[in-house]
This record gives sequence, C-alpha cells and structure tokens, in this order.
Amino acid sequence: QVQLVESGGGLVQAGGSLRLSCTASGRTLSSYGMGWFRQAPGKEREFVAAISRSGGSTNYADSVKGRFTISRDNAKIAVYLQMNSLKPEDTAVYYCSAGLVVGLSPREYEYDYWGQGTQVTVSS
Repeated sequence: QVQLVESGGGLVQAGGSLRLSCTASGRTLSSYGMGWFRQAPGKEREFVAAISRSGGSTNYADSVKGRFTISRDNAKIAVYLQMNSLKPEDTAVYYCSAGLVVGLSPREYEYDYWGQGTQVTVSS
C-alpha cells in the first residue's frame, strides 16, 4: 500500500507561482510512474502531468504546457509540480497519483494510488 500526501497548495494571484509536493509514507516511489490530476468545482477530474519512473520522460495536458513542470526526486521519495503563470482557470483540487504500469498515461484508471488532494486557488 502506498500512501500519498500532497502539500503546497494555497491562494495565489493570477500570474503567480506555486510548487506542489507529493510524498509517500514508508515507501519508495522509484517503481511507480507518477501523475498529477486536478478537479475544479462542478467538473470531472482531469489529467495535468505525468512523469516516468526514472524522471526522464514527461507528459503534459495542453492547458498547462509551458507553464507547469513535473519532476521527481526518488532519493527523497517525492514528486513535484512547479506551477508558473497561474490563471484563475487553474483553480482546483490537485491530486497526486502513482501507478506500477502507466507509461505517462493521462488516464485515471491506470493509476493505483491517490492522495487526498491539495486546494489551489488562483484569484484574478
């Protein structure tokens, strides 16, 4: 069992930046492909970014390309999402996810473990 915990969310003005972190308790994440998803009020959860086990490959939703960067530190058992040039439409609960067989997948069902989420609110 992998327990994921997100942190780093908060309130920021449009154009600002936030860095989300995802850590795993008691387990290494090096065996897992990792992803970030988000869910805005009244909307379905959507893919944001994914990173391979080694960290050498990444995948992004078109809506965040060029603004968000996913990275990982397997030694520290953590995955990060650096979010720059934030927009009000980025407001959502952001979830970290892990899967043994994902291959940078944007599909929720391919991820086995999920965190509880962290709220990101971008004011205009």
